[in-house]
Amino acid sequence: MKKLHETGLSRAIRASGRVWIFGAAMLAAGVAHAAPVQIQVWHALTDVNKAEFEKLVKQYNKEQNDVEVSLRDFDSPVALQQAARSAVASKKTPNLIQLQDNHSPEVVAEYKSIKPLYELLAKYPIKDATWFLPSTTSFTRDSRGRLLAFPYMAEIPVMFYNTALYKKAGLNPNAPARTWADLQGELLKLRDGADVECPYASADQVEVHLENLAPINNQLYTSNGNGIEAQRGKAAPASLEFDTLYMRHISLMTSWKRSLLLTQHSNDDKPVESFAKGQCGVLTASSGVLGRLLNTKSLSFGIAPLPYYEQATKQPGKPFVSGSALWVMEGHPAAQDKATAEFLAWLSKPVTAAEWHQSTGYLPLTEAAFRAAQVSFYKNIPGAQEVVANMRAQPPATARGFRVANYDRIEPVLNRELDQALDGKTPPVAALTSAVSQARAIAQQR
Repeated sequence: MKKLHETGLSRAIRASGRVWIFGAAMLAAGVAHAAPVQIQVWHALTDVNKAEFEKLVKQYNKEQNDVEVSLRDFDSPVALQQAARSAVASKKTPNLIQLQDNHSPEVVAEYKSIKPLYELLAKYPIKDATWFLPSTTSFTRDSRGRLLAFPYMAEIPVMFYNTALYKKAGLNPNAPARTWADLQGELLKLRDGADVECPYASADQVEVHLENLAPINNQLYTSNGNGIEAQRGKAAPASLEFDTLYMRHISLMTSWKRSLLLTQHSNDDKPVESFAKGQCGVLTASSGVLGRLLNTKSLSFGIAPLPYYEQATKQPGKPFVSGSALWVMEGHPAAQDKATAEFLAWLSKPVTAAEWHQSTGYLPLTEAAFRAAQVSFYKNIPGAQEVVANMRAQPPATARGFRVANYDRIEPVLNRELDQALDGKTPPVAALTSAVSQARAIAQQR
């Protein structure tokens, strides 16, 4: 009997062991089933900005187990858009996609493949998000002020200047020129007093010398209230208007080119490399190149607003906010939409958003991100805090943004005509007149 009892007990223990193992296996299967929700982000960031984004996404994936973000990068915005069209056709779109500002965000939002951000946030709100640029209608908002996309790469054109070369030329590195006339005097001192072979280089030349020439001088860039009234159905579509301010400015830039004050100019950021190497005294470019400059340890520089003309305005205006944004794509399960919102909420956290702002030069996402960046960041870059803080206030009508149909096709025309003028191949007035004529024809196309 004792032997039989022990045998029964042994069987019971073995049986209970099998039950426990089976239960553990089921529990493990349950854990495996609760795998993180996968979302994909497509972008065309480069250099330091790309590395910073990859670092943040890696950090996000490590901090939590509910969502896993994978990235796919492209060599250029054009390559990304081509892949996006194919993805839409095959119904295999990413959850988020980086798109450049085409100055018609409402048109983008009307595509069936796009989910306006305000719709996503209505269902999955980002808590306590006080946006840094709540009132701008440029970039990512519609005529009703609704957020159409996540303004992650918002930027403005600024003037960078080499503080070491300013000192060498006997200039005050804490008080760079505020007007184009005063800047000419500084460039002459850089050229003649400090033997700088590249006094001034200009990247993003259409943005600097055409688009933002108007708002910086408190004027409109296009007709009908920069196209905002046309957007609201109150007026005809906008068209470009280059007046005497533009004639004066492009003529001045042409003279600077002839006298070797302006030595490099393009509509990309190639001149940034020369400035980063310490070869140029002044650079005008988008603030989004800041990360590359900060990554150059031997470079000391400051930031100032774009210059203005005293003949046009007593006080300088604000530039347009532009750049690119993350757009939400339609056609994904609710779980992925929720995961997408959670990822955007994490990017909006003060510490995360402040790190992105400080590392890239893109404008802060939220007020909290701006405050979080003040302590140690701004004091190391002369003028940086003033430039960013200036964007907090309500923008005047001239700086709310502009709307022009087919602007993505107009911009290359403006760049080409600007090159023709600066290279001395076409007189400034003729180049601007030709640019306006071609732009109007393109804007009317459907």
